[in-house]
Amino acid sequence: MSDDASPEPTVIGPGIKVRGFPNKPGVYLMKDAQGRVIYIGKAKNLRARASSYFQKTAADDRRIRDWIGEVVDIDFLETDSEVDALLMEARLIKDIQPAHNADLKDDKTFPYLQITTGEDFPRVNFTRMPKDSGVKLYGPFPRAKGLRGAIQVLQKVFKFRTCSLDIEEDDPRWRWFRPCLLHSIDQCTAPCNFKIDRESYRKDINRLKLFLDGKKDQVLAEIQDEMKEASKALLFEKAARLRDELKSLQNLNLRGDLAKHAQPEVFYVDPRKGLRGLQKVLGLESTPRTIHGVDIAHLSGTETVGSLVTFIDGLPFKPGYRRYKIKSVTGVDDFASIREVVSRRVQGLQEREEPFPDIFMIDGGKGQLSSALAAFEALGVKPPCLISLAKKEEEIYVPGRSDPIVLSRRSFALRLLQYVRDEAHRFAQHYHHMLRKKRTLGEDI
Repeated sequence: MSDDASPEPTVIGPGIKVRGFPNKPGVYLMKDAQGRVIYIGKAKNLRARASSYFQKTAADDRRIRDWIGEVVDIDFLETDSEVDALLMEARLIKDIQPAHNADLKDDKTFPYLQITTGEDFPRVNFTRMPKDSGVKLYGPFPRAKGLRGAIQVLQKVFKFRTCSLDIEEDDPRWRWFRPCLLHSIDQCTAPCNFKIDRESYRKDINRLKLFLDGKKDQVLAEIQDEMKEASKALLFEKAARLRDELKSLQNLNLRGDLAKHAQPEVFYVDPRKGLRGLQKVLGLESTPRTIHGVDIAHLSGTETVGSLVTFIDGLPFKPGYRRYKIKSVTGVDDFASIREVVSRRVQGLQEREEPFPDIFMIDGGKGQLSSALAAFEALGVKPPCLISLAKKEEEIYVPGRSDPIVLSRRSFALRLLQYVRDEAHRFAQHYHHMLRKKRTLGEDI
């Protein structure tokens, strides 16, 4: 070996690498020698949980001993909570299908608490396939059993109906309907027999919504006081039941966010109606066919990555997905990162003599849109229809227009843009940058 030969790069094994993981919730991804993700797990404490796989006792664990030797690298994605980690783990396993994850690969989805809003007497129910409109949704919830138990407790407090009857206030036939057992045990106010009027029933439903939206202190305090009184009176069975009910209601906080933990397989998007809606809303001469969606993510707390997804005729076109490792930006600067991603994409399309998309969408608000526009201007290129979608209020920003476009949450056009945005976010945050080799998806110039 000559004196000027370059030394071999130091490879840090996974057992050493995990020592630098944070003591926070998140998801860890184990990879083999080919860089493929072969196992995904969740953790309340990333460092402690991931480290346990590389201790001597792991060799005796029949669940992992046959494949842990395949692991040559490990990464993590930090989350805000343990629930976020659980939901992210499920999403990643469905998307990647790692070889050694036996569970969560099927099409089973997480449940939601659904309140119908378009009925005279709204119903409350547990569902894995929520309706597209006419409902107020809470979830997804990580544990079906916990949600079912919570609904039972909530029904005792707010006395709503869970049946599938189509009850209309102006239909007198319901006056002769016989209420079910739930009314007899005082767990439903029996709108099926008009024992409660529409206005009073809806007040109860509004109280339920307030509770689910966070205004629960008074109800919880009442149950806690009742539990203490039962205990003082030596009514221990009643006290234990109230304790369990209190825990069920408190566990309602352990749920995901509809936007953050989107389940594409649950919410149907009609691509044709969405594209026609976008043509009308954005004033395009013809129905758009191709859409680019751009998102920026910060991985493992340090590396900044940009993602670009392509939709054709309203559906994901996976060969058109690209991941960009940000090269020109120091630190966390989403605006500068967007300029780099857009510039590299535009240059790549020009060099390959490929057409621009009909719609180029950026995840963000006015600032992110201005950054994308600056990239086109710096290259002296006229942009296609360039827009941004701000997540908080789901507002659409367009260059040269001060006020955003605000669409109905039921709008097919908005749902399609949300689908593109969420797919770009998932692609950046979650898996393709770890799953695909550079030669497969590549990095655009």
